[in-house]
Amino acid sequence: MRVERVEGRRGLARFLAVPDVIYRDDPNWVKPLDFERREQLDQARNPFLARIEMALFVARRGSRDVGRISAQVNRAHLERYRDATGHFGFFETEDDPEVAAALVRAAEDWLRARGMRRIAGPFDPSINTSCGLLVEGFERPPSMMMGHHRPWYGARLEELGFRKEKDLLCYWYDPTEPLPPAALALLERARRSTRMTVRPLAMRRYAEEIRTICDIFNDAWSRNWGFVPFDEAEALYLARAIRPLVTARDFAIAEVEGTPAAMVVVLPNLNLAIRDLGGRLLPWGWAKLLWRLKLRGVPEWRIPLLGVRRAFQNGPLGAALAFAVLDAVRRWHADRGIRGVELSWILEDNQRIRAIIELSGARPYKTYRIYAKDIE
Repeated sequence: MRVERVEGRRGLARFLAVPDVIYRDDPNWVKPLDFERREQLDQARNPFLARIEMALFVARRGSRDVGRISAQVNRAHLERYRDATGHFGFFETEDDPEVAAALVRAAEDWLRARGMRRIAGPFDPSINTSCGLLVEGFERPPSMMMGHHRPWYGARLEELGFRKEKDLLCYWYDPTEPLPPAALALLERARRSTRMTVRPLAMRRYAEEIRTICDIFNDAWSRNWGFVPFDEAEALYLARAIRPLVTARDFAIAEVEGTPAAMVVVLPNLNLAIRDLGGRLLPWGWAKLLWRLKLRGVPEWRIPLLGVRRAFQNGPLGAALAFAVLDAVRRWHADRGIRGVELSWILEDNQRIRAIIELSGARPYKTYRIYAKDIE
């Protein structure tokens, strides 16, 4: 068994094919679209990689690839935290301690050679894309842009000295269920406010509105663990990526006396629409995907972004703002027959936003974990 660094188109194809082997008998795995994964790892096309140096490794036994890992140095993270922490990601391994150890050793050696004294992950490839290792909730398929992993991954990492850094929670919410009395009271208080208004996105100013949402997010999350802000290029890339999937009412922006103060974004769970496509849009996958998204509709959605500006977070208005934007998208999607929404991810110690989410009736149902260890 050996670990090889892979590069170029052929090497990337090997790297992307590893999950096909690992999950071949897992009914809850959803193979991502090949073109999307290739673009995600394309330095020239993906601005989220602009400040990341990354290496890809594949473990091979005989003639079979049996695992993979990435190692990356995120300059934006290092400039913000100055903690000499490198990251790993895209971790997949057969249930074999030898494979896991060899992969982690390759990532650690590569990071150590670049001056890193600590390793944390998984980040695929950053905190603003997909991150965390699934440790609870294996019985349900993942939502879009969330990972799915084998139950043994956490044990393999812990055997190698990794320890929990932070848990990321996913909540499940049924928008057709009546709101609890306490939630109704908070919502009524928000509706009576003369300072606050809630509106959908202005699609004619789409790019500008996405910048506003990212600006709220950057302010709202700025003191959260691991936060790295979206920059202009990332915001525009995100805007283009989600544009075919959304309508104006998939967003809600709350304004206080005319100034944007809170926002929420809800996206269709694309994984439901691509689950049987095998990662391919050709020859007929694109037609199936279009029909499912635009005609049949997707019955489950995901809320990936929710934020309230820091100036409002510590008072009653902050709770009202968060609940008002959540309720705006809840009512819109409940009327369209949506049967479930995932809110993800939420930091385990973000008690303020967890309380608001749980007040609405949502409950945690999946947990992802960030692991870390010293490599000096």
